[in-house]
Amino acid sequence: MTGLRPWCRAAAIISLLGATGPLGARTWTVEPGGRTSGITAAIGAAQAGDTVRVLAGTYAEGIITIDKPLVLIGVGRPLIDGAEKGDVIIIEAPNVVVQGFRITGTLVSNINDNAAIKVKKSDHVQLIDNIVERAFFGIHVASSRNTVIARNVVSGDPAVPETRRANAIHLWHCSGAEITDNLSQDHRDGIYFEFVTESHIRRNRSLRNLRYGLHFMFSNNDTYSDNFFKDNGAGVAVMYSKFVDMRRNRFTSNRGASAYGLLLKEINDVVIDSNQFVDNTTAILVDGCNRAKINDNVFRGNGWAVRLFANSMDCHFSGNTFVGNTFDMSTNGNPVYNSFSGNYWDRYKGYDLDRDGIGDVPFRPLSLFAMVNERMPYAVVLSRSLLTGLMDQAERLVPSMTPEGLEDDKPLMKQPHGTRHL
Repeated sequence: MTGLRPWCRAAAIISLLGATGPLGARTWTVEPGGRTSGITAAIGAAQAGDTVRVLAGTYAEGIITIDKPLVLIGVGRPLIDGAEKGDVIIIEAPNVVVQGFRITGTLVSNINDNAAIKVKKSDHVQLIDNIVERAFFGIHVASSRNTVIARNVVSGDPAVPETRRANAIHLWHCSGAEITDNLSQDHRDGIYFEFVTESHIRRNRSLRNLRYGLHFMFSNNDTYSDNFFKDNGAGVAVMYSKFVDMRRNRFTSNRGASAYGLLLKEINDVVIDSNQFVDNTTAILVDGCNRAKINDNVFRGNGWAVRLFANSMDCHFSGNTFVGNTFDMSTNGNPVYNSFSGNYWDRYKGYDLDRDGIGDVPFRPLSLFAMVNERMPYAVVLSRSLLTGLMDQAERLVPSMTPEGLEDDKPLMKQPHGTRHL
């Protein structure tokens, strides 16, 4: 290149190095049998801000550590196999992108939280469009801010016992996270949050997880919207948190002796709006919850639609639809500090003489048999018997045992959601 002008020589050098960004940034290409055949070697040679392209193939290099800001991108869905050495990919730098890989081969451990992708004290990391298979933890993020986890598929092995499974997507002590459009299945918990604030979980699917589809504790000011939870040991558990907003989620077929679509345990200031609860053992269990707005939801075909414990206060139910549930309502005490108003109940037999769409007499959703069953669970075997019908009819005519303050003062005559959601 001695005969070239200076600017021509610079352009030729940049072209040879494969630069695709600002001057000084390089793109490194890794391929089996190529000049650079190892991911670890390429990361070691790269500088901050470089891109490492990994072409299709299988890469078994043990633990891969990313300790500088860079983009690691898979072309043709290359497989990274950790060969059960521990973690597979560890990220210890901010502004890292990992995209387009298949990842497997974590070491199962009762001591270490080994993960296919582990993020440690690193901000602004993006994990996009990866497939994680048969990992202990799928994606594990700790002490990090503004993490993006999007369009990943994290699948466990359904034949593995619970003692050898961890969580698909696990965040601890994080803030500003965006968890969107992921599939989490066949793990212990689909998505797990602990001490996670100002974060958003949107449009994810969580299926067949042994414990919870979504489990979060001590996590405040978070939103959960448009997610789908099906066939989990329990759908979602919200514990010891405040300022939680859950909208337009679907909770389906979460069944078992202690299963529920949504558990609210010791939380304050929560909004549960426009969700669908279908075919769950218990749709919502409310235990020690204060200042909840539970509005415009559909409860269809559940064992219990709502189990409202007496230690909950200032919970308001309005605009909800209750259709085809074995029990619309159950409680273990007298929840006079909560209210029901303007809901649709398919069991309501009242009338509307002034035709304003609201029943002229209140509806008492708590049946006598529901109270009996709360105290004697084995009585559920009589739920379809003639005796239970007679008990409930007598209680409606002459209320004597169900809590006096528990009634819907403005029951709707028509379903507010129509039939398209049912």
